[in-house]
Amino acid sequence: MTRRILLMIAVVFLAAGTAAAQLREIYTIRDIEVEESAGSVIQAQQEAFASARVKGAYRLFERLTLPEDRAGRLSSGLSSSVANRLAAAVDVEEEERGGGKYVGKLAVVYNPNMVREFLSQRNIPYTDQTAPKSVVFPVRGTANAVAWNSEWPDSSRGRLAPFETSRGTSMTSSSGWQELQGDVMSAGARRAIKAELTGSPGSYRVRLVSVTAAGETDLGTTDSAATMEGAAERAATLLDDVWKRSAIVRSGERTPVKSTILFTSLPEWNSLRGALARSPLVFDFEIAGLSRQGAVVKFAYAGDRDRLVSSLRERGIMVETDDMGWVMTSAVTRAPS
Repeated sequence: MTRRILLMIAVVFLAAGTAAAQLREIYTIRDIEVEESAGSVIQAQQEAFASARVKGAYRLFERLTLPEDRAGRLSSGLSSSVANRLAAAVDVEEEERGGGKYVGKLAVVYNPNMVREFLSQRNIPYTDQTAPKSVVFPVRGTANAVAWNSEWPDSSRGRLAPFETSRGTSMTSSSGWQELQGDVMSAGARRAIKAELTGSPGSYRVRLVSVTAAGETDLGTTDSAATMEGAAERAATLLDDVWKRSAIVRSGERTPVKSTILFTSLPEWNSLRGALARSPLVFDFEIAGLSRQGAVVKFAYAGDRDRLVSSLRERGIMVETDDMGWVMTSAVTRAPS
């Protein structure tokens, strides 16, 4: 029993450290290009830093919110003084200075509490919680599989829908969970994303399909892009947008519920508990009882039941209703072998 408790404590602290690192990455905007001239290099640098804080803040708002929620609520513009309050630090990535001119690329780290307060005061819905980690499979479509795969980064950085990229090129749009799960599990991820490139140079599109042990979900197709590099960027942005549409909570109403969670091992219980507790739609999560093969939990959820069930399904949790009420199980355990 003591060993089990210590293991659970270790898992909690590891998760807390990972969450803190993810939050800092979400609130860091990189590769902000600046070019300023002034009476001295020092003054030009100060003006460049101020400009970077403003530019980065707008990019951060785009990262955390949806276009329709920002419309008309940031029309007055963002002053340097406000951007300075939102920012916590400015890091230099590249710079050239001389002759009263400063040119460079900067990274700005923003204060989460200040940014949340700024958005809340303007009634702009947002989320800074990340989606379950995915593994992207750039599957063969109309383009060369190797070329399409090479346009994806090894992993995402600062995205709300984090992912790693599978470097195998043998998967196709018809590949299912059985073929994809090896890479997903080894990456510590919860789902696979099939990214199928269609079209031709000058007009590429990407169809995204989420694959878990529970089945497949069509996430949509990107707008056209001129290059494969641009198509990969649009696909990653679409992943973020899909997540925001499922995660942003606009209502203060909460529905209380009690559920039984069935599991076959301690790691499976930790996975299910963490996935449920970290859902942006779940509030006031509480463990009411725990045994070797099951737990009773209480929580409240935002939105309607179907939205929650769909969100949990993407996290690998199956939800059913029986005489006991809600029953949750692992989609991986239930998947046919």
